[in-house]
Amino acid sequence: MILLRHGQSEFNLHFTATRRDPGIVDPRLTDLGHAQAQAAAEVMRAEGITHIIASPYTRALQTAAPIAKALGLPVLINPIVRERYAFSCDIGTPASHLARDWPQHDFAQLDEVWWPAIEEPAEGTIGRANLFRAEMAALPHWSNTLVVSHWGFILCMTGQSVMNGNWLRCDPTTPSPPSITWRH
Repeated sequence: MILLRHGQSEFNLHFTATRRDPGIVDPRLTDLGHAQAQAAAEVMRAEGITHIIASPYTRALQTAAPIAKALGLPVLINPIVRERYAFSCDIGTPASHLARDWPQHDFAQLDEVWWPAIEEPAEGTIGRANLFRAEMAALPHWSNTLVVSHWGFILCMTGQSVMNGNWLRCDPTTPSPPSITWRH
């Protein structure tokens, strides 16, 4: 499968400059983030993608949108691939608001509040990544699936830190990385 980190968000822009949480809840993409999403759409045309899975965070949905349009595919919303809850940007948008703002997507399986109430321990994100790895390994189409996700989740899946708008391949049938170093 391909794991794509969402494009640059308003949070990423400010956090990178200051190394402090700017207090932006469920941030949207910046102009650069939209350009990164569009560039990913162009690249994914040649990758044989038949399924798209995205995190319910707005930045992931905005990143998935031009790809889904370019490929003529629906986006499956899956909160398992969300970011580790550690900053203000990891407070999500309620499912009813997402359904209103993104009527082309199905949010029926999403709890109204789908993000944790308190900071998620690293082990929680690692556990979600391992669960997702096992679920994907059981699917015959895993190699043709694009997952639009986040830095922490991709780190847990691969052991690699990926910049905004970048992607890498991940074989869910191989063992998970041996150790994870959390740093933002």
